[in-house]
Amino acid sequence: MRDIRVSVQTLSHFSGLPLPQYMTEHAAGMDVYAAVSGDVSINPGERLLIPTGIAIALPDGFEAQIRPRSGLALKHGVTLVNSPGTIDADYRGEIGILLINHGDKPFVVTRGSRIAQMVVHPVYRAVWTESDELESTNRGGGGFGHTDES
Repeated sequence: MRDIRVSVQTLSHFSGLPLPQYMTEHAAGMDVYAAVSGDVSINPGERLLIPTGIAIALPDGFEAQIRPRSGLALKHGVTLVNSPGTIDADYRGEIGILLINHGDKPFVVTRGSRIAQMVVHPVYRAVWTESDELESTNRGGGGFGHTDES
């Protein structure tokens, strides 16, 4: 694994919270914390933007992906509406986490709750090359469910 430097700005409502952090030695994602001022309830079927209290400046050529936490999904049915969410290198606003409750009872977000993961990735930009014909593969144009035997 390689390290890159990422500048982080903490906002006034971040006070007292930890910065996003890796929870194990080989973790790919950092846990991100809720910077809510009090308990916030998300009802079943409801989505809500949860503040993190941080803004970041990624180096050019990188993105941060915001991903669900598997424990929240398994135990509570809580995940992200847009997954993964992308933080571009030129975005300087507060990172917000768009949670949705697919569970059957309200989910309460408290200050400092671990609500998502952030993974920093290099980005490659595609340069399109038009072609009259594409290289063939065994799969060809097989789409959704093309390997099902039913």
